[in-house]
Amino acid sequence: MDQRTYNQYCATARTLDLVGERWTLLLVRELLTGPKRFGDLQQSLRGLGTGLLAARLKHLEREGLAHKVTLPAPARTPAYALTEAGLELGPAVLALARWGTRWAMGERRAGEAFHPGWAVLAMEAFFDADAAAGVRAVYEFRVGDEVFHVRVDDGEVDAGHGPAGRPDAVVETDEDVFASLADGRSSLADKIASGAASASGDQDALRRLGTLFRRPSPAERVPAQDA
Repeated sequence: MDQRTYNQYCATARTLDLVGERWTLLLVRELLTGPKRFGDLQQSLRGLGTGLLAARLKHLEREGLAHKVTLPAPARTPAYALTEAGLELGPAVLALARWGTRWAMGERRAGEAFHPGWAVLAMEAFFDADAAAGVRAVYEFRVGDEVFHVRVDDGEVDAGHGPAGRPDAVVETDEDVFASLADGRSSLADKIASGAASASGDQDALRRLGTLFRRPSPAERVPAQDA
Protein backbone atom coordinates (compact mmCIF):
# COMPACT_ATOMS: atom_id res chain seq x y z
CA MET A 1 0.00 0.00 0.00
CA ASP A 2 1.34 3.42 -0.95
CA GLN A 3 1.98 5.83 1.89
CA ARG A 4 -0.64 8.55 2.02
CA THR A 5 0.65 12.03 1.34
CA TYR A 6 -0.68 15.57 1.35
CA ASN A 7 1.28 16.07 -1.89
CA GLN A 8 2.35 19.57 -0.84
CA TYR A 9 5.83 21.06 -1.10
CA CYS A 10 5.60 22.44 2.45
CA ALA A 11 7.68 21.55 5.52
CA THR A 12 4.58 21.14 7.70
CA ALA A 13 2.87 18.89 5.17
CA ARG A 14 6.03 16.82 4.64
CA THR A 15 6.36 16.36 8.42
CA LEU A 16 2.74 15.24 8.69
CA ASP A 17 3.39 12.80 5.85
CA LEU A 18 5.91 11.19 8.20
CA VAL A 19 4.22 11.36 11.61
CA GLY A 20 0.61 12.35 10.95
CA GLU A 21 -0.86 8.83 10.79
CA ARG A 22 -2.83 7.64 13.82
CA TRP A 23 -0.58 6.35 16.67
CA THR A 24 2.68 7.40 15.00
CA LEU A 25 3.33 10.51 17.06
CA LEU A 26 2.33 8.67 20.24
CA LEU A 27 4.99 6.09 19.42
CA VAL A 28 7.47 8.95 19.16
CA ARG A 29 6.23 10.20 22.54
CA GLU A 30 6.93 6.82 24.12
CA LEU A 31 10.41 6.57 22.61
CA LEU A 32 11.41 10.09 23.62
CA THR A 33 11.94 8.82 27.17
CA GLY A 34 14.31 6.06 26.05
CA PRO A 35 14.41 2.75 24.18
CA LYS A 36 11.36 0.52 24.55
CA ARG A 37 10.71 -3.13 23.85
CA PHE A 38 7.79 -4.12 21.63
CA GLY A 39 5.91 -5.36 24.70
CA ASP A 40 6.55 -2.09 26.55
CA LEU A 41 4.98 -0.17 23.69
CA GLN A 42 2.00 -2.52 23.62
CA GLN A 43 1.42 -1.95 27.31
CA SER A 44 1.65 1.82 27.07
CA LEU A 45 -0.48 2.09 23.93
CA ARG A 46 -3.46 -0.07 24.74
CA GLY A 47 -5.87 -0.06 21.85
CA LEU A 48 -3.08 -0.27 19.30
CA GLY A 49 -3.19 -3.75 17.82
CA THR A 50 -0.07 -5.87 17.39
CA GLY A 51 -0.19 -5.73 13.59
CA LEU A 52 -0.63 -1.97 13.45
CA LEU A 53 2.11 -1.43 16.05
CA ALA A 54 4.50 -3.49 13.96
CA ALA A 55 3.52 -1.54 10.84
CA ARG A 56 4.01 1.83 12.52
CA LEU A 57 7.43 0.79 13.86
CA LYS A 58 8.48 -0.38 10.39
CA HIS A 59 7.34 2.98 9.04
CA LEU A 60 9.45 4.85 11.61
CA GLU A 61 12.44 2.66 10.75
CA ARG A 62 11.97 3.07 7.01
CA GLU A 63 11.76 6.85 7.34
CA GLY A 64 14.87 7.07 9.52
CA LEU A 65 13.07 8.15 12.70
CA ALA A 66 13.66 4.99 14.77
CA HIS A 67 15.95 1.98 14.71
CA LYS A 68 16.40 -1.34 16.48
CA VAL A 69 18.79 -1.56 19.43
CA THR A 70 19.72 -4.11 22.08
CA LEU A 71 19.15 -3.09 25.67
CA PRO A 72 22.21 -3.31 27.93
CA ALA A 73 22.67 -6.00 30.57
CA PRO A 74 20.91 -7.47 32.38
CA ALA A 75 18.03 -7.16 29.88
CA ARG A 76 19.94 -7.75 26.62
CA THR A 77 16.68 -7.77 24.67
CA PRO A 78 15.73 -6.13 21.35
CA ALA A 79 14.14 -2.72 21.58
CA TYR A 80 13.41 0.40 19.54
CA ALA A 81 15.02 3.81 19.93
CA LEU A 82 14.72 7.12 18.14
CA THR A 83 17.36 8.29 15.71
CA GLU A 84 18.75 11.83 15.77
CA ALA A 85 15.91 12.89 13.47
CA GLY A 86 13.34 11.26 15.73
CA LEU A 87 14.77 12.86 18.86
CA GLU A 88 14.49 16.30 17.26
CA LEU A 89 10.71 15.85 17.29
CA GLY A 90 10.93 16.24 21.09
CA PRO A 91 10.28 20.00 21.24
CA ALA A 92 7.27 19.62 18.95
CA VAL A 93 5.80 16.87 21.14
CA LEU A 94 6.37 18.96 24.28
CA ALA A 95 4.73 21.95 22.61
CA LEU A 96 1.71 19.80 21.74
CA ALA A 97 1.55 18.67 25.38
CA ARG A 98 1.54 22.27 26.60
CA TRP A 99 -1.15 23.24 24.08
CA GLY A 100 -3.23 20.20 24.94
CA THR A 101 -3.02 20.86 28.67
CA ARG A 102 -4.46 24.34 28.14
CA TRP A 103 -6.96 23.67 25.36
CA ALA A 104 -7.78 19.96 25.16
CA MET A 105 -7.47 18.05 28.44
CA GLY A 106 -10.44 18.76 30.66
CA GLU A 107 -11.61 15.96 32.94
CA ARG A 108 -10.71 12.34 32.38
CA ARG A 109 -13.31 10.53 30.27
CA ALA A 110 -14.67 7.10 31.10
CA GLY A 111 -12.48 4.39 29.65
CA GLU A 112 -9.49 6.62 28.94
CA ALA A 113 -6.16 4.92 29.63
CA PHE A 114 -3.62 6.65 31.84
CA HIS A 115 -0.02 5.80 32.67
CA PRO A 116 1.78 7.74 35.41
CA GLY A 117 4.99 7.36 33.42
CA TRP A 118 3.63 9.83 30.87
CA ALA A 119 4.47 12.47 33.48
CA VAL A 120 8.15 12.07 32.57
CA LEU A 121 7.62 14.18 29.46
CA ALA A 122 5.10 16.41 31.21
CA MET A 123 7.75 17.37 33.77
CA GLU A 124 9.98 18.57 30.96
CA ALA A 125 7.09 20.31 29.16
CA PHE A 126 6.05 22.31 32.24
CA PHE A 127 9.49 22.95 33.72
CA ASP A 128 10.09 26.59 34.68
CA ALA A 129 13.80 27.19 34.12
CA ASP A 130 13.70 30.67 35.66
CA ALA A 131 12.12 29.37 38.88
CA ALA A 132 14.73 26.63 39.01
CA ALA A 133 17.75 28.93 38.77
CA GLY A 134 20.18 27.92 41.51
CA VAL A 135 18.09 24.88 42.50
CA ARG A 136 19.73 21.47 42.69
CA ALA A 137 17.48 18.63 43.78
CA VAL A 138 16.49 15.11 42.79
CA TYR A 139 12.88 13.98 43.14
CA GLU A 140 11.55 10.44 42.96
CA PHE A 141 7.88 9.69 42.27
CA ARG A 142 6.35 6.34 43.18
CA VAL A 143 2.90 6.08 41.61
CA GLY A 144 1.30 2.67 41.92
CA ASP A 145 3.70 0.25 40.25
CA GLU A 146 5.56 2.94 38.31
CA VAL A 147 8.64 4.83 39.46
CA PHE A 148 10.19 7.83 37.74
CA HIS A 149 12.44 10.68 38.74
CA VAL A 150 13.33 14.29 37.98
CA ARG A 151 16.77 15.90 38.39
CA VAL A 152 16.87 19.68 38.62
CA ASP A 153 20.25 21.33 38.21
CA ASP A 154 20.40 25.14 38.18
CA GLY A 155 17.67 25.81 35.62
CA GLU A 156 17.98 22.53 33.76
CA VAL A 157 15.83 19.41 34.08
CA ASP A 158 16.33 15.74 33.27
CA ALA A 159 13.38 13.43 33.80
CA GLY A 160 13.47 9.66 33.36
CA HIS A 161 11.90 6.33 34.21
CA GLY A 162 13.09 4.27 37.15
CA PRO A 163 14.37 5.16 40.64
CA ALA A 164 16.63 8.14 41.21
CA GLY A 165 19.29 6.34 43.23
CA ARG A 166 19.76 8.96 45.95
CA PRO A 167 16.71 11.26 45.80
CA ASP A 168 16.47 14.36 47.94
CA ALA A 169 12.70 13.90 48.20
CA VAL A 170 10.22 11.11 47.46
CA VAL A 171 6.53 11.51 46.59
CA GLU A 172 4.16 8.52 46.75
CA THR A 173 0.55 8.17 45.69
CA ASP A 174 -1.72 5.91 43.64
CA GLU A 175 -2.56 6.06 39.96
CA ASP A 176 -6.08 7.49 40.38
CA VAL A 177 -4.89 10.35 42.57
CA PHE A 178 -2.04 11.12 40.19
CA ALA A 179 -4.41 11.07 37.20
CA SER A 180 -6.71 13.50 38.98
CA LEU A 181 -3.91 16.07 38.99
CA ALA A 182 -3.97 16.17 35.18
CA ASP A 183 -7.11 18.31 34.98
CA GLY A 184 -5.56 21.04 37.12
CA ARG A 185 -8.39 21.16 39.64
CA SER A 186 -6.07 20.30 42.51
CA SER A 187 -2.36 20.38 43.17
CA LEU A 188 0.11 17.86 44.49
CA ALA A 189 0.41 20.00 47.61
CA ASP A 190 -3.37 19.66 48.12
CA LYS A 191 -3.14 15.88 47.79
CA ILE A 192 -0.27 15.71 50.27
CA ALA A 193 -2.17 17.91 52.72
CA SER A 194 -5.26 15.69 52.46
CA GLY A 195 -3.28 12.48 52.92
CA ALA A 196 -4.05 11.22 49.41
CA ALA A 197 -0.31 11.43 48.71
CA SER A 198 2.74 11.33 50.94
CA ALA A 199 6.12 13.04 50.74
CA SER A 200 9.40 12.45 52.55
CA GLY A 201 12.92 13.77 52.43
CA ASP A 202 14.41 17.25 52.37
CA GLN A 203 11.68 19.69 53.35
CA ASP A 204 13.21 22.60 51.47
CA ALA A 205 13.33 20.51 48.29
CA LEU A 206 9.69 19.55 48.79
CA ARG A 207 8.64 23.17 49.28
CA ARG A 208 10.40 24.14 46.07
CA LEU A 209 8.77 21.34 44.08
CA GLY A 210 5.52 23.25 43.60
CA THR A 211 7.35 26.22 42.09
CA LEU A 212 9.45 24.34 39.54
CA PHE A 213 6.71 23.34 37.12
CA ARG A 214 4.25 25.79 35.57
CA ARG A 215 1.16 24.05 34.23
CA PRO A 216 -0.88 26.08 31.70
CA SER A 217 -4.27 27.13 33.03
CA PRO A 218 -7.12 25.27 31.30
CA ALA A 219 -9.16 27.35 28.86
CA GLU A 220 -12.29 26.82 26.77
CA ARG A 221 -11.78 26.54 23.02
CA VAL A 222 -15.36 27.64 22.36
CA PRO A 223 -16.35 30.95 24.00
CA ALA A 224 -19.27 30.77 26.41
CA GLN A 225 -22.55 31.90 24.86
CA ASP A 226 -23.88 35.24 26.03
CA ALA A 227 -26.74 34.87 28.45
